Amino acid sequence: MALPLVIIGAAAAATAFGGKKAYDGYKTKQEANEIQENLFRKYNNRKEQLDKIQQNTDEGLNNLGVLELSIGQSIGEFEKLAKELLVKLEKSGYKNQKLTIPQNQLDKINDYAFSTTEFLATVAAAGATGAAASFAVYGGVMAFAAASTGTPIAALSGAAAYNATMAAIGGGSLAAGGWGMAGGAMVLGAAAVAPILAVAGLAYALHAEKALTNAEKQREEVNKALEKMNLAEVRLNKITNYIQRINLSLTSVNNTFIEYFDALKAMHQTIMKRHQGEDISIDESKECLQKIDNGYALAAIMTEIITTPIFKPKVDEDGKAVIKDGQVQFDTDEDGGSVLNETILDSVLTEQSKKYNEILSK
Repeated sequence: MALPLVIIGAAAAATAFGGKKAYDGYKTKQEANEIQENLFRKYNNRKEQLDKIQQNTDEGLNNLGVLELSIGQSIGEFEKLAKELLVKLEKSGYKNQKLTIPQNQLDKINDYAFSTTEFLATVAAAGATGAAASFAVYGGVMAFAAASTGTPIAALSGAAAYNATMAAIGGGSLAAGGWGMAGGAMVLGAAAVAPILAVAGLAYALHAEKALTNAEKQREEVNKALEKMNLAEVRLNKITNYIQRINLSLTSVNNTFIEYFDALKAMHQTIMKRHQGEDISIDESKECLQKIDNGYALAAIMTEIITTPIFKPKVDEDGKAVIKDGQVQFDTDEDGGSVLNETILDSVLTEQSKKYNEILSK
């Protein structure tokens, strides 16, 4: 009779042991669940924050590109009107037509206005959308490449415009797992993007005894991604700051430029109504020439700002822009992201602001 009792006792012990194991397994699984759920929540919250910052940068680039393209078109129209009026002034006998703007600056203004037309034509033919953001990034780089290589900007703008637009459009937002127009490896660098996207693709598996080990491993991966997100936020905020500074400077100068342009349009209409504009008085000629000169001076300021690259172009040992597949290459940092052209941008914005204030003080 003792044997059954022993068996029953052993069975009870086994049951208790099994129950303990099951309970321990449950607790381990629950701990793994909590770790992974917290990680998932922390990661998604941070990613959502960074997505908003990235979208803000995208919007800033797009708005800047829209402004720069609009300015380029206006400058082109201004040049056409100014040249026509200068011809009329000469025909009316006013020979003293000396502009204060150096010829090299006039050429640069003309190149910029022409590149705007080329860019718009190229992206329109390609059916591309979101091109304004890419123009804000690549417009200055194309001008730099043209200046450093001696290649006409028209020859660069076609292929470069298309490639730049395609590169800038792809990716989607962070919420969709991409990096939007401002992101991607170009801005943030492959080394910065990879960990974040890798975590985004993690399967939060909750199976067997490896659940806790997997959760701990995922904790390490998420922490790496969060660290990269912090660095990405700093970089995007810095980019956005420069975008805002450029936009503010261009808006101020452009508002004054539009005033001169509108006044020149009105003068043109008045002159053209009088016998094809060939009977222009000396005073009227001087006023017209002054408006043209001031307009060109303002156009030169805007052109200098716009054609200064936001990111540092890569140059060879001769100081010429490195071009690959029709697209200018950028200097990169340790993460592989494009380096902001901070020193040059600061210098140009400061110098052109002084020139603008000098014009206003006249």
